[in-house]
Amino acid sequence: MPNKKITWGKLGQDTPKFIIESDATIVAPLVFAMVLGQ
Repeated sequence: MPNKKITWGKLGQDTPKFIIESDATIVAPLVFAMVLGQ
């Protein structure tokens, strides 16, 4: 079964994919800090 985001045109087939399995209260601040460049 193809990924829905690809079939809806939100992502290309060559888009890098990452799966993070962790608690959001730990990971979310780290991801936000990285994205915001802090």
